[in-house]
Parts: sequence; structure tokens; C-alpha cells
Amino acid sequence: MRKTPIWAAMIAAATLIATAQAQISDDVVKLGVTNDQAGIYSAAGGFGAVIAARMAVEDFGGTVLGKKIEVVFADNQNKPDIGVALVRRWLDNEHVDVIVDGGSSAVGMAVQSVTRELNKLFLISGSGTHALTNQNCSPVGFQWSWDTYGVAAGTATELMKQKLDTWFFITADYTFGHLLEAQATEIVTKNGGKVLGSVRVPFNTADFSSYLLQAQTSGAKVIALATAGGDTTNALKQAREFGLTKMGQKVAALFMNITDVDALGLEIAQGLIITTSFYWDRTEASRAFSKRFFELHKKMPTFLTAGAYSAVTHYLKAVQAAGTDETTAVAAQMRKTKINDPMTENGWIREDGRVMRDFYVAQVKTPAESKGPWDYYKIIGTVPAEEAALPLSRSECKLVKKTN
Repeated sequence: MRKTPIWAAMIAAATLIATAQAQISDDVVKLGVTNDQAGIYSAAGGFGAVIAARMAVEDFGGTVLGKKIEVVFADNQNKPDIGVALVRRWLDNEHVDVIVDGGSSAVGMAVQSVTRELNKLFLISGSGTHALTNQNCSPVGFQWSWDTYGVAAGTATELMKQKLDTWFFITADYTFGHLLEAQATEIVTKNGGKVLGSVRVPFNTADFSSYLLQAQTSGAKVIALATAGGDTTNALKQAREFGLTKMGQKVAALFMNITDVDALGLEIAQGLIITTSFYWDRTEASRAFSKRFFELHKKMPTFLTAGAYSAVTHYLKAVQAAGTDETTAVAAQMRKTKINDPMTENGWIREDGRVMRDFYVAQVKTPAESKGPWDYYKIIGTVPAEEAALPLSRSECKLVKKTN
């Protein structure tokens, strides 16, 4: 009889071990990365996000709670229907536990609806519309790298400080562009500036000449590009051909990655004011991570790819701490844990799913200022986390507790 408690303790311990092992569904933690792998947004994210996710897995040790971690990926071609179809297949049939990146804002919005419905985590490192944490927020969706509010706040505020107070927008004709223009307009008008006009351009536009002519004719001090990827680089190249800056107008790119600067070259990009949540040469940690990433990808990481690394790292830490990959438990652990990695110092996840971190205002160096490849930015200002995010008092997210 005196041995019974010992046997009971052994049985209880074995039960606890078996239960812990059973907490990883399908005996594997599987991450699915989807974005634009070959189109006009692929340089900034694309396969670089896959590499970043794999780096995060490798740095974590390749396993969590004794189970293997896998990364799969697919090209959604910037098409919401394709994105939705592949994510449903992954989640319903292929045992994927969490979706990473999302790609364009239109695809990200569609994928968010699926992950919310199926209660699966969505680590949004690519999609930038702030609607993902506003009216379309989700208890299982976390907007990791950036949003339209943050990049508009940094660039528009800096240019208004320079007394560049009349604006004309060349805007991508879809949700991302519309929001970027609206948020920059809000900052311009709040600071006493004036918007003289705007024009909408189709996705993947090759010829910006008519739009640039309208902007030039407006006489605005700032011609603001509320565009992305190849559309932005095309517009900037053609603006240089038009000689707009020589005529005294400032061309501003409201959304730009370092890969866009690299594609343009400093001769064209010099002097641009941009806002970013990550720059490879900012800290010792960011430099070490970026040099490893460069060895694998032959490009320095953008804030999209750095965001994929950061998001996957934080997710795996949460799985380890929660003792399970069950969605609700992991989401709760992610929300209560500070974010610290090569991209972020002491970040946190707000109740609407927005990752809170400082943003940085950078000026693109001149060719003479640059000391070598990828030495492109001078950090000239910091946008504190609370100023880089839509105030919760204005939020339409149903997860936000309203106070009187």
C-alpha cells in the first residue's frame, strides 16, 4: 500500500508527458508563407520572406516542444481568389497551422477573412492596409511589419516640417493606395497644408507621363506617390526624365523598400524621404541578421522580410511558452509577451492586433555619401510607436474596449 502513491505519481507524470506531446497538432508545426513570388511586389517580399521564415526556424533550433517545424510557400500572384483558395487548402487539408506574410493588401484582407473563420493565426508581414487592424481586425490576425498609417505619418510629417505644404497625389487605384492618400492628406491638412489634387492609376502601370503632367501642372510643392513596388520605381524614373525636381517640385514616395532604392540607384533616389520600420544598418543586431540574410538572398532585408523573421520568431516562442500550438492559447501568449529581435526592441501587440514599434524617417543618401553597396539611408527621425499607429480612440475594431 505504501508503494501506491509512488506508482500514482509515475502514472501522473507519464500522463502529463503524453498530454504535452499531444499538444502539437499532427505532430508538426507547419507555417505557410504566401505572397507575390514573381510579380511587381516580389523584390521587396517574395522568396525573401520564405528565407526569413526559414532563418527564424533554424535560429529556434528546428523543433518546438520536441516536434519538427516546417515551412511551405506559394505564390498568390496578387490575386485574392488565388490567395483564398490556397490558404483554405493549406488549412483544411495540409495541416498548416499559421499563415505568414499575405502579400498585397487586397490578398491580405481576403486571407484575414479565411483565417478568422477557421481560427488560424495570420502573421501579416506583407500586407499594409491599416484596415487589417481597424474595421477588418481579427482576434487571430497580427499586423507585424507596417501599415499605411505608420508610413504616411512619418513621411508627411517630415515634409510638412520642411514647409512643403501643397500636395498632389498620384495614387494606386485600390484599397492600399486610397488609404495611403487619405492618411497623408489628414496629416497635411492638420498641419496647415493643402491638397491641390489627385489622380488614380491602375495597378502595374507602365506609363506615368500623363499623371506626372497633371501633377506638374498643379504647381504643388510635393508630388506624392501613394503606390508600391514596380509602380513606384517606374513613376520615379519617369519623374526624373520629366525634370520635376529641377523645376522645384519634391517627389515623395509614401511607401518604399530598400530594394526599390537599389533598383533605382542613388543617382535617381537620392534625397527621397521615406519611412521604414527596419533598416539593416541601424543596430548591431540588425547588421548581424542582415548580413546572414544577404548571404542567402543576395539582397539586404526589407521591412517586409525582417517582419517575417520577427513574426515567426515571436510565434515559436509563444508556442514553446504555451506548451501547445492551439490557436487561442498561442495568440494569448503572443499578446502578453514583449517582442525583442533584430527588428524590434520592446515591441508589443495592441488589442486590435497591431504590433507597436517605433518607425524611422530616413533620407536616401547621395552617391557621394554612400560608402558602398546597400549603404543607402540616413536616419533623420524617429516616429514613436504610439504616433505611428492609428489612435485606439478612433478605432473601428470590435476587439477594442471602448471607454466613455
